[in-house]
Amino acid sequence: MLPASLLLMVVLFPWVLVKGEMSLYSEGGRTALDASLKEGAFHPIPNPELIHTLQRTLLNRFGLSRLPEPSSDAVVPQYMLDLYHFHTGEYNHIQDPSFNFLERHTASANTVRSFHHLEYFEEVPQSEGGNLHHFIFNLTAIPDQERVTSAELRLYRGRNVKGADPGLHRVHVYELWRPLGGEMRHRLLERRLLPADRTRWESFDVGWAVASARRAGERVVGFLVEVDRSPPGRSGHPRLGRSLGGDAAGWPGQRPLLVTYSHDGRGRCLGTRTKRHGRARKARKKGRGSPRCRRRPLYVDFESVGWNEWIIAPRGYDAFYCQGECRFPLADHMNSSSHAIVQTLVSSVNANIPKACCVPTELSPIAMLYLDEDERVVLKNYQEMAVEGCGCR
Repeated sequence: MLPASLLLMVVLFPWVLVKGEMSLYSEGGRTALDASLKEGAFHPIPNPELIHTLQRTLLNRFGLSRLPEPSSDAVVPQYMLDLYHFHTGEYNHIQDPSFNFLERHTASANTVRSFHHLEYFEEVPQSEGGNLHHFIFNLTAIPDQERVTSAELRLYRGRNVKGADPGLHRVHVYELWRPLGGEMRHRLLERRLLPADRTRWESFDVGWAVASARRAGERVVGFLVEVDRSPPGRSGHPRLGRSLGGDAAGWPGQRPLLVTYSHDGRGRCLGTRTKRHGRARKARKKGRGSPRCRRRPLYVDFESVGWNEWIIAPRGYDAFYCQGECRFPLADHMNSSSHAIVQTLVSSVNANIPKACCVPTELSPIAMLYLDEDERVVLKNYQEMAVEGCGCR
């Protein structure tokens, strides 16, 4: 299979605006290369069937069965946005002042998924006092071959009413489970005593329950959350249900959220920070026009092909590419293999032997935040997406 970076370039090449030494535009139904490559040279758009095949292959690489078409009211949890900015080192873009990320979650995971609960699923009745809430999450979006390493249930807590005794929230989180042929049961996962005078998200470790459900072949996982207020009264509230009052508009961004961390067996974990690729202009100025093998700028713009409708971040990235001659003698900085040196030496005296090729010798991943086919938000580390070094091989 072609590496993801090559597939991405091939699939997007007919449409993508490539910023740097190479640019594309359409004229008369044909694709024209910028004059910096070959003045007046026109190239036909590749076979649509080939483009479709390559696009399908790339989407499959992304774990998607089809091109996502999210609705205009699709919700992107702030936590997922903040997690992306944290992972890429853009700390000044983190919006939630209470954002608190535990490195252990991504230390062994390269994929993060967020799930909202099924509001229409009514299997466990609410208690009369209204302090018992149940949540069912559909886990079918997690491929069977992925290993879930951890999970957290995130609950939003609103500030207490002004002037009221701040009090405390006693929160119990239970796993819901049903023995074969038996009635629904619950077992305690975590209990916590929380001051009610803070507005923030609280995270509860539910990794064991999610992993257990998947081992049992279950496609859903359920939780029971019990909240007691001390002293009793309206001293604040965790946001556990849709309100009929004036704050109903805030519900989409404050719904309980299940976040899973998993690894698909490919490449680096999210705990390994990705590099930010913003060096295309600098690379273009350095040694422009040199025939020697080197890395050259290539910017892939997701917005220009409409993929920004489902790719939340980044809007594009510096993929780079390798181009240039591998002429004898090969310099040390060309990162050449011993075989390439021998091949180039023989080629210099025998024209029937081709020269070594200028190819990527180091590739790095990029983190992508996107909406899948069911409008679930996914953060994933995709391998071999950007060229870090070129050499003769």
